Amino acid sequence: MTANPLLTWTDAPPFDRIRTEHVVPAVRQLLAKAEAQLAALEADPGIGCWDCLVPALERLEDQLWRVWGVVEHLLAVRNSPELREAHGAVEPEVVRFGNRHGQSQELYRAFRALREDPGWDALPRGRQRLVEARLLGAELSGVALAGAEKERFNRISERLAELSTEFAHHVLDATQGFRLELTERSQVEGLPQSLLELAAASARTAGRSPASAAAGPWHITLDLPCYLPFQQYSRRRPLREALYRAYVGRASGGADDNLPLIDEILRLRRERAGLLGYPHPAAVSLATKMAPDTVAVERLLGELEAVALPAARREHAELVAFAHAQGAPEAASLTHWDVPFWAERLREQRYALDEEQLRPFFPLPRVLDGLFGQATELFGITVSAADGEVPVWHPDVRFFRVADPGGEPLAAFYLDPYARPSEKRPGAWMGSLVGRSTTLAAGGDTHRRPAAYLVCNASPPAEGRPALLTFSEVRTLFHEFGHALQHMLTTEPEGLVAGIRNVEWDAVELVSQFLENWCYHEQTLAALAHHFQTGRGLPTEQREALQQARVFREGTATLRQLGLAWFDWELHRGFDPAAGDDPVAVQQRVLARTGVLPPLEENRFLCSFSHIFAGGYAAGYYSYKWAEVLSADAFAAFEETGFDQAQVRELGRRFRDTVLARGGGEDPGAVFRAFRGRDPSPEALLRQGGLID
Repeated sequence: MTANPLLTWTDAPPFDRIRTEHVVPAVRQLLAKAEAQLAALEADPGIGCWDCLVPALERLEDQLWRVWGVVEHLLAVRNSPELREAHGAVEPEVVRFGNRHGQSQELYRAFRALREDPGWDALPRGRQRLVEARLLGAELSGVALAGAEKERFNRISERLAELSTEFAHHVLDATQGFRLELTERSQVEGLPQSLLELAAASARTAGRSPASAAAGPWHITLDLPCYLPFQQYSRRRPLREALYRAYVGRASGGADDNLPLIDEILRLRRERAGLLGYPHPAAVSLATKMAPDTVAVERLLGELEAVALPAARREHAELVAFAHAQGAPEAASLTHWDVPFWAERLREQRYALDEEQLRPFFPLPRVLDGLFGQATELFGITVSAADGEVPVWHPDVRFFRVADPGGEPLAAFYLDPYARPSEKRPGAWMGSLVGRSTTLAAGGDTHRRPAAYLVCNASPPAEGRPALLTFSEVRTLFHEFGHALQHMLTTEPEGLVAGIRNVEWDAVELVSQFLENWCYHEQTLAALAHHFQTGRGLPTEQREALQQARVFREGTATLRQLGLAWFDWELHRGFDPAAGDDPVAVQQRVLARTGVLPPLEENRFLCSFSHIFAGGYAAGYYSYKWAEVLSADAFAAFEETGFDQAQVRELGRRFRDTVLARGGGEDPGAVFRAFRGRDPSPEALLRQGGLID
């Protein structure tokens, strides 16, 4: 009998051999094994000591979660009805085991014994953090519950997992289910060549062959690489309106309607918080965050809003005046589907900058060279292609290895760069394949080396040329690589708190946003931007224009993020579905307060807000701004050197030795102070965005 490939790998999964039919038997076999091992560990009278408890627990968890992680990864990048069915068959069983594990009284007592041991103060900080995290995690998993309350808590946990998965499927299906077919050349007036090529390729995928960029037909979809440039460049206002309405209405009706799921999710989250003794889900969230309390969160959001709102209003008035000066008949009633179009025209005029015309200067291979070169300069690492050394899940996927300059291997990562609307969920993310661990070292190694997934949805190659990225896509790539660096360059020996594990959620965006800043740095930008045909560098005036345009409509951009954060916060702070509160009404109220345009009555963007309903950002979307304060202040340390090369290298090594190395083994406030020498200040963020002098 052929061995199940999900069960036989150590370093790299055999993605070329994993099939849907392998999922259910592999996961059930691992669950049975983990259950037996957990029972044996609980029965061991000696588990109150570190060496008896933590290594055994780490091995037990790793054998299950790394395989389940592969299954969930494939669900995100190779989604299919068959895989959904297999995932759905075992997901409740996985959640059930997670509850059983988290609620183990024996493990909880063992970790409490470690915490109360006389030798506690002598433990390394990483071990202390691990114990503290496990105690808190058990409490948030319902370890103190019993009887009917425990049974109800577990049913809620299972149902919330099902709802989260179903929500994500609905968003993907609704996005895939919309196509605007254009057949006349006049309908694509103003669209850039790259979008015409993408739209023609989409039409061919849908069976409309032979579709071409020159003659059509063209399929406009709701995937961001298609949707956003259409809104920015289409001269057909009614088509922009149709696309905008479809975008903000995704998954809000029919078979993909997420509104009933949202109601149930919010009700169950509130009930679960009550079972744990918390007043609302936001309080549960803050138990594991860097922010000390709700007052601190609301203070930050309020301070930023006080600056961003008047700036956004000025920016909108400026945009209306510009459209009027251009003779636009819609200037008097500029609305949601007009703003991206006229903002792009204003940006072109002000900075002589057209992002679509910059694409040829950002071919993906050159961008990767620049990104990896920047990592070498800052952190003293090398990144080298290792394509073909391991199996991958799609021909577009690449594989890279990370090493010290002397060649000592450090880590590895996969890069899945392009949008695949038929099977891949939208957005961009970094995922962990395996993490660093001393306990799980193989052979003569001192530790297991981490490996990561980098997943983006950039515009794919077209018609014999490499993928040409927009500058926004370049920033996204830098962002996700920042997450990967924190995962890969950790030196924390305890695997359960290494890398991004146990990093407070409102600090986890620090490194990703920090790395984005380097896209605007003169030398980095000069290295990144070279024409894919001629090799000519991006002219100095265009580099300067990109840097200057960084603050373009920053008030509007900041206000949008604050609106999302406030909406998430209000849903999980004071919202009570049992009292008849309506999430749509909350959305509209927040959008009206934090926007310069009244929201459409039919706007249902909450139905595709996967971050909080199908991701990890529930009652934590504020984390982007909280971490942005940290990242801007960290980057300001480099600005203060005048980018002197020697000082930049010294600071980069310090950043690696603190922020990247310590991972979840140290409090993020202490890590920041170790790097910066003081607590963070929001001044750098406001200055960076041009919102203060």
